[in-house]
Amino acid sequence: MINLLEVEKNFLIPHIKKGGVAVDFTMGNGHDTLWLSEAVGEEGKVYAFDIQPQALESSRGLLERENAPKNYTLILDSHSNVKNYVSEKICIGMFNLGFLPGGDKSITTKRDTTMIAIEAAIDLLDADGALLIAVYPGHEEGTIEGNLIDDFLATLDRKQLCACKFKIVNSPTSPFFFLVEKR
Repeated sequence: MINLLEVEKNFLIPHIKKGGVAVDFTMGNGHDTLWLSEAVGEEGKVYAFDIQPQALESSRGLLERENAPKNYTLILDSHSNVKNYVSEKICIGMFNLGFLPGGDKSITTKRDTTMIAIEAAIDLLDADGALLIAVYPGHEEGTIEGNLIDDFLATLDRKQLCACKFKIVNSPTSPFFFLVEKR
């Protein structure tokens, strides 16, 4: 069976630049932050966002246990405020929408801040950069977010950005993801 997490990373690998800047827009427990930190290397930089102190502490612990390169900045703030922290062009951006695994499921990403963050991420994308946006439609806000993102990405200029959607069609509540690539 297909593992969407593996597939996601395979789509991002060609866009990673050693020494590049990456953003984990939804830090969670730090697994994507760790992967991005290792991918861009010691010379690179990773910014990771979450609104929950629990996510920041969990991520910090993982990064320290795994001896991640010290190239990351963990930010306790909404991903919608990314431009308050990041001014560089980014080679990779990752969103894993929904709630913190193992955390309070009533605290989820919200459509309004998510859309602001996605628009900012697209603006920050470097040439040949990519965004991965994982959507979890198993809860009401996830379904709404997914639909809004789908509608928004469909309006992008194909000459500048390619937006694709990857979904298991015979499992309607399974996560799916969008890949946005800049020419």
